[in-house]
Amino acid sequence: QRLAESAEDADLYHEYNASLEFDYYNSMLINTVDEDGNNVELGGEFPLEENEHFNNLPVNTQQSNIQIPTNVYNKDPNILNAIYNSEALNDVFISNFQRDPTLTWQYFGSSFGFFRIYPGIKWTPDTNGVVAFDCRNRNWYIQAATSPKDIIIMVDVSGSMKGLKMTIAKHTINTILDTLGENDFVNLIAYTDYVRYVEPCFKGTLVQADLDNREVKPLSVSQQPKELRRVKGQGSMCNQAIMLITDGAMEDFESVFEEFNWPDRRVRVFTYLIGREMTFAQNTKWIACNNKGYYTHISTLADVQENVMEYLHVLSRPMVINHDHDIIWTEAYMDTLFYTKAQSLLLMTSVAMPVFSKKKETLSHGILLGVVGTDIPLMEVMKLAPRYMLGTHGYAFLLNNNGYILAHPDLRPLYKDGKKLKPKPNYNSVDLSEVEWEDTDEMVNTAIKLLIAVIAVGCDFTVFFGKSLVSKLKLNLFSFAGLHDLTSPDLSIASEWTYCETDIDPAHRKYSQLQAAISYLLGKEPDLECDELLLQQMLFDAVVTAPLEAYWNTLLLNDRSGTFKMNYFVSLLSNHSCHLYIFLTPSDKANLFTIDHFPLWYRLAVENTPGKFYYYSVNDKGDHPPSSKHLVADCHEESNLSVFVSRFFGEVDGSVMAALIKMGMFKKISLFDYQAMCKNSHHHASSARPLLSVSLSSAFQHRNICLLVTTLHSCMQQKKVEAMQPCDTAYPGFMYDPSIREANSLIKCGRCQKMFVVQQIPNSNLVLVVTQADCDCSRQFGPILLEPKEIKYILHLMKSQKARRRPESCHAYHPKENAKECGKASSISLSFVLLSANLLLSMVLLCWM
Repeated sequence: QRLAESAEDADLYHEYNASLEFDYYNSMLINTVDEDGNNVELGGEFPLEENEHFNNLPVNTQQSNIQIPTNVYNKDPNILNAIYNSEALNDVFISNFQRDPTLTWQYFGSSFGFFRIYPGIKWTPDTNGVVAFDCRNRNWYIQAATSPKDIIIMVDVSGSMKGLKMTIAKHTINTILDTLGENDFVNLIAYTDYVRYVEPCFKGTLVQADLDNREVKPLSVSQQPKELRRVKGQGSMCNQAIMLITDGAMEDFESVFEEFNWPDRRVRVFTYLIGREMTFAQNTKWIACNNKGYYTHISTLADVQENVMEYLHVLSRPMVINHDHDIIWTEAYMDTLFYTKAQSLLLMTSVAMPVFSKKKETLSHGILLGVVGTDIPLMEVMKLAPRYMLGTHGYAFLLNNNGYILAHPDLRPLYKDGKKLKPKPNYNSVDLSEVEWEDTDEMVNTAIKLLIAVIAVGCDFTVFFGKSLVSKLKLNLFSFAGLHDLTSPDLSIASEWTYCETDIDPAHRKYSQLQAAISYLLGKEPDLECDELLLQQMLFDAVVTAPLEAYWNTLLLNDRSGTFKMNYFVSLLSNHSCHLYIFLTPSDKANLFTIDHFPLWYRLAVENTPGKFYYYSVNDKGDHPPSSKHLVADCHEESNLSVFVSRFFGEVDGSVMAALIKMGMFKKISLFDYQAMCKNSHHHASSARPLLSVSLSSAFQHRNICLLVTTLHSCMQQKKVEAMQPCDTAYPGFMYDPSIREANSLIKCGRCQKMFVVQQIPNSNLVLVVTQADCDCSRQFGPILLEPKEIKYILHLMKSQKARRRPESCHAYHPKENAKECGKASSISLSFVLLSANLLLSMVLLCWM
């Protein structure tokens, strides 16, 4: 808000100067010298230093600078005047960062195409030396500049629209689609002497323009584009517009518009005249100007981007006239400037607000100056959730009004491509239903109904908290002072947990969370804002568990086998904080507490009643459970028995597992992964993997679900890395029935019989299996496979429309809007006869209304 006010005030008191000369720091040219060693024009010395807060990128925290795309002239008078005005933002950028050092990038995107970013950086072009980044194409700009849109794209496919004209038309369609988001709806219609929907299944309806529906652009308007095949709906019920892409209109069709669209002109019409010829240009412009739209002439591919963007400024007019500064939050995305292997740093969201012209003489024109915004790592948002109040198996997750996940423990936005981590194409359009599930259909339906109810009254994005809250301790805050020496603590606290707010006062920013908590408890920093309940519980646990360290040390001295390795690490870390964290193995790290992670051993133990115990083991890679070991396995060469002790079930041949399923000790269920990666269709697996080695996900750990694993192929390495693509998969799981405590049976296998006995070990999650080892049943009973299979959706089985909440704010109409600025005039005479489009527009308006 401070940025928007500053930008608007600077414009209000500025008189436009067509001959203005103004030097600014161009992010492409800074610190660049010519052959003589002199700074190039619009460059100059611009100090840059690596900054840990900005992912160690070289930045200038005292100055912002300007990025301009290649297709925009960097000395255009409009650009220079607007950049001159935006200089006022620099002091606000710095002030904001000083007030809140958790801020990352702050920026202003101008309607003229330049991008002011703080802190200042060196902008790197692509391999061709081109800067394709245009801030006006970014979701934060488009969403802040306009309300949700319903768009009908009508493209002329008559005989005259061939060759280069059709190429330009398709590029125009793709560019329009790129300006749409998940709050918008669209459909595509082609016409010659009759009207037809490009996707016949969506005749008379609109398709949600989310990422999945837009990621595959139509190669030909004569084909059925994949991006219009998935979700359909009734539209945004806000802005409504028809985009007419043609090389000319023979008539102005006044009678059609008079019947269906006048006098309010609620449906805007934007016309794009394709090609170098200007025949019937006047009619094409008249259609736009008399329906509160905009006319543009696109003669080359280079003209498409700039001309398409004009429609966004027209749609913003009602909002600008009302001076409604709506705040928008974008979907999750991965900022390339923050691209690291740390997933928590990758996912970002942008908060943006439009900037308007306040000049009274141009009020009715509704002039949008641009959009201001800032990027927020989603981890910073998730820190606001009181994790300690959610319970052991509880968690917080974040989703937007369309039900798409912004942050969730089971969101997997990355995949491995060789040694590199890459974002999945649809990582930011994952629906809540694709990561949340329950064991029964009834629970799923209940959860969905609850979600619909919450979304209906929610904000732009909503934080949900899972499961039960822990009991609140009613203890005196300082009652532990005499029991525990706070000045020399022998405990560490989770560094990522927020016990005290240290960012509000600059004097407190030097404190770690442990230092801040101690200073607050000792009364040295009473002005600190601390969570007293969390501190009470932390101190209570510290006092109660204090004797454990001496007990562990005693056990450690008396045990040389390494049994208490994990206890040793817990004790070691409590004395030396996290300095040794880098020496821990992945399995050791998996057993440490973080802001969004309770270790598996902790979660398994908490759900048990006192006296019971859980066994689970971890291999060196941190997998749960190990894919190639039993907890106990005793098989002597002279014996004809194999004894297995396993968590639910480890490696057992298919004959025994088939018998247990038949007995009802295990129930086979189907599980689904909607974030899987599959091999491309032209790649084929060499063989099925018996009892697939997989990690048991946290969603299943506290349920009686067994994912069978085996030693076979568990250590084999793939020699060839195959291309992968996002997909949905289904795979089997096995639900253990704890009511069956023991079972035995005799399996006939050809010439021999295999006898086995299964018994549940009391007060544990272990099962004892004794089976005859000298009877091979592999020919009669194959292995139980856990190979995931890709789900192939066909058009009739496509995913249904998800529950969504339309944004509350809508600015589609204002009676004082001045629609005279609707395109450039043309002096070309009208001489070319194209077709009779009276029937065309009548049909489109009828079916769309």
